[in-house]
Amino acid sequence: MSRRMGPQSMPKQYLALAGRRVIEWSLAPLLDHAACRRIIVVLSRDDVHWASLPVANHPKIAIAIGGDERADSVRAGLTAACVQANERDWILVHDAARPCLAAADLVRLFEQLQDDEVGGLLATPVVDTLKQVDESQRVVQTVPRERLWRALTPQLFRFGILMRAMTHCAKRQFAVTDEAQAIEALGLRPQVVAGDADNIKITLPEDLVRAARILDASGQDATPE
Repeated sequence: MSRRMGPQSMPKQYLALAGRRVIEWSLAPLLDHAACRRIIVVLSRDDVHWASLPVANHPKIAIAIGGDERADSVRAGLTAACVQANERDWILVHDAARPCLAAADLVRLFEQLQDDEVGGLLATPVVDTLKQVDESQRVVQTVPRERLWRALTPQLFRFGILMRAMTHCAKRQFAVTDEAQAIEALGLRPQVVAGDADNIKITLPEDLVRAARILDASGQDATPE
């Protein structure tokens, strides 16, 4: 559970949002897309919330138990996928706390990467002015934003390449914050696919308010909590 969310009683992916839980919104576009044949939800070992959700019984969904860090949980999901996946199958990694993924972005990701040998990720160009600061929060310099993109999820990679990348980083104790960084560690260059900036991650309490506005504007239907 993110400390930035404050003293919440449950992890942020299970917080109520516009008639569903955050994770239900995050899963919805994947469940609706025919290309997503199997979904592995990676849970913490002490999770007590997932089983109570209606989506937990969906036939597309299996579960795996994750680890302390994001990379540990991704490797757990990949290990679970080994049962059916082959080297060239596509693996899509999405944050459970990103409830505003647009179906059109998912379609664009698949279409633009379908013939790619490596894969890539949804991202948005950085539009704000960036400042580097020192320990006293004084500006050191303005960082040029040209060619800078903000990484989003989903991220889409060939199963074999992603498994090798995550294993490579784990063996070298190289901490990665997303899957693209692990791919980069193999010397490969993921492709960026332009995504909607509304694909936000729930990190701060005010993000729930913003996400509710985005979902309302999109006209998506909710199911009862």
